[in-house]
Amino acid sequence: MPLSYPLAAKQMGNHFAMTDVSSDLVFRRGKEVGKAVYQNRPLSQAGLSERLFALLFSGLVYPQIWEDPEVDMEAMQLGQGHRLVTIASGGCNILAYLTRSPERVDAVDLNAAHIALNRMKLEAVRHLPSQSDLFRFFGAADTNHNSQAYDRFIAPHLDPVSRHYWERRSWRGRRRITVFDRNFYQTGLLGLFIAMGHRIAKFFGVDPAGIMASKSLADQRRFFNEELAPVFDKKLLRWATSRKASLFGLGIPPAQYDSLITSGDGSMASVLKARLEKLACDFPLKNNYFAWQAFARRYPNPGEAALPAYLEEANYKAIRNNVDRVGIHHANLIEFLAGKDAGTVDRFVLLDAQDWMTDDQLNALWSEITRTASVGARVIFRTAAEPSLLPGRVSISLLDQWTYEDEASRDCSARDRSAIYGGFHLYVKRAA
Repeated sequence: MPLSYPLAAKQMGNHFAMTDVSSDLVFRRGKEVGKAVYQNRPLSQAGLSERLFALLFSGLVYPQIWEDPEVDMEAMQLGQGHRLVTIASGGCNILAYLTRSPERVDAVDLNAAHIALNRMKLEAVRHLPSQSDLFRFFGAADTNHNSQAYDRFIAPHLDPVSRHYWERRSWRGRRRITVFDRNFYQTGLLGLFIAMGHRIAKFFGVDPAGIMASKSLADQRRFFNEELAPVFDKKLLRWATSRKASLFGLGIPPAQYDSLITSGDGSMASVLKARLEKLACDFPLKNNYFAWQAFARRYPNPGEAALPAYLEEANYKAIRNNVDRVGIHHANLIEFLAGKDAGTVDRFVLLDAQDWMTDDQLNALWSEITRTASVGARVIFRTAAEPSLLPGRVSISLLDQWTYEDEASRDCSARDRSAIYGGFHLYVKRAA
């Protein structure tokens, strides 16, 4: 669930410099995000909803990316020498891709909080003394000296804008970086949305964390059917989720809400129930750190269950060796690609950003993707509804230069442990 891409940041040649964002742009709440979201008149009901979303989305949204990088890398057949452009979001994907030693990873996002998080993650990989320190910082909850580790090892190497973001104080007088002394993953819009889900379930007498006692998929299925599923039949929850603003915490803008609801029986409660069922029942808990975040509100300890790739000890050396291959760009994706030479990108990761876009924006994006793509280049993305949204919206002359991998797309969608999307889609560039 990424941030989409409103207007461009300052361009320098074919790339964007590490300090390409002035502090007034970074903290200009909602304005730039809104340019990607606004599709209706300001004083209309739909327009007001879009503007509320843009305001909320201008801060931290995703402390953890909610797409499965393992599925991404398999679909992309990512390997050495590949040049990749991706959406940054929470940054877990970027670091995971480094395990395959691509030649270059350019990560683009307009959300200033995500940019600060990604730049901080890169410096943490470079400068925290060991893998166990990296895990304590990004993987463990209630480690009250993480902010001290930031001051000593990370802050001296951060660009001024990102450092200002993490050291800015709240109304309580706490620096923003101190969230890592507690539980970073319970912050941001997504963290607050999950917390609200737990509160609602407990209001109806159900503790979602109870599923963590399951010893098998059968136990997980039993807990879902007996405890979680009935909550979605409650009239209050069905009424609440019928409001588009109810899903803003998932990073779902009004336009994407309309797409998402088409994949169910006409009620958002049924859609959410089906997506939660997949998360709860289709993958063993020991293999799914997304379920740990949703139900346990934390990551497992090392050796307890699977972790994000960048926190697994076995990947530490490769990630640290390859970290200098990443560029973080506070930029509009279309304009960023426009600054690249033809045929110079091998892999594109769009997350679900296209669900936000108008037909004109989609065609502009795919014009640049097609121009910059090498022969055999691969594009992956996710959609709220099951089908690919490109046919009928993107020019036939553009789509005819790509092959849609239907079987692989359906297989990847089924294996995506994040479990919240309707469809995963893979396109491959044809030879001229």
